Amino acid sequence: MKNSMLMSSLAIAIVLGGVTQGVAGSGKGHGPHHSFEELDANGDGQISREEMAGHMQKRFEGADANGDGNLTRDELVEKIKERKAKKAEKYADHMIEKHDANGDGVLSTEEMTAKRDGRLEKMFAKVDADENGTISAEEFEAMKKHHGKKGHKKDKADSE
Repeated sequence: MKNSMLMSSLAIAIVLGGVTQGVAGSGKGHGPHHSFEELDANGDGQISREEMAGHMQKRFEGADANGDGNLTRDELVEKIKERKAKKAEKYADHMIEKHDANGDGVLSTEEMTAKRDGRLEKMFAKVDADENGTISAEEFEAMKKHHGKKGHKKDKADSE
């Protein structure tokens, strides 16, 4: 019983996850994003419950590799791998676009470290409280405590 409930929950998460994020998403976040046009199957400028249900059914059927109307663990794993692979590809494209200074489509050590070196200097300036050019164990622990209070997302946004 627990397994069937878990499988049903995971199936719903796969089917609903991309749709809701596609409707409400900002272009960032997890899962695939769907345009309004994709969801508005009849092109009338409105998304009905039937269109949403049809879209979700297509997503379910896309994950149901053997077509038996059920999602097995292996089918779920495969769908998750596909989504992660697409996300990794987008991230790699983003990294090249952001850091490829000479436009050759590859990242050199110099291109990858250029921005990092500036962030490293800022980080050292914040953490090296006694300004001796090194970080002591005490300074490191203070940084960890401070980092934990601020939260990862905010720190990440500060560093970009």
